[in-house]
Amino acid sequence: MAAPMESLRKRRGGGDAPQPEPLKAPGREPPTGPPSLLPGTFWLTRIVLLRALAFIYFVAFLVAYNQNKQLIGEKGLLPSKLYLQQIQQYFRGKSVWDSFSYSPTIIWFLDWSYMDFILDAISLLGLGVSAFVIITSCANMLLMATLWILYFSLAHVGQICFAFGYRMN
Repeated sequence: MAAPMESLRKRRGGGDAPQPEPLKAPGREPPTGPPSLLPGTFWLTRIVLLRALAFIYFVAFLVAYNQNKQLIGEKGLLPSKLYLQQIQQYFRGKSVWDSFSYSPTIIWFLDWSYMDFILDAISLLGLGVSAFVIITSCANMLLMATLWILYFSLAHVGQICFAFGYRMN
C-alpha cells in the first residue's frame, strides 16, 4: 500500500505545503534586551570577578603605599635604589635590556634621585586606577594591564620584602 505523494511531502516538510509556525508556550516569550544581558553571556560573573580583582589590587597598593618608604625607600631596610644600582653594576658592559630582563620594572626609565616619591607615585596611581575600576566597573584590558605592570614593578624592586607571597627563597 503506497501513500499518496502529497501526504509524504506534508510530513517531510517539502514541496508546496506551508510550514507551520513553532508552538509557543504561554507566558514564555523569547528573551529580548541588550545582547550583553541575555542568558549565557556571563555579564554578572565578569562584573564580580573584575571588581574583586580590582579590590585585591586596591588593598595591595594601599599596603605598598604605607610600607614602601620603610621597606624599600631611600632609607629603608633594603633600598631599591641600591638594588637597581647593583643590577646595573653586575650587567655593566652588556645590553641595557639584560638588566631590565633581570628585574623588569618601570623604575628603570625614571630618575632615581627621588625614589621615595617614585614609589609613592606608583602606589597612588595604582590606588587610583583600581578605585576607578571598583567604582565604575569599567575594566578593559588596558586598565587591568596597567594595574598588573604597576604592581609588578613594585614587586620586582621590593626584593625579599615582596617575595614572600610569590616564591620561597
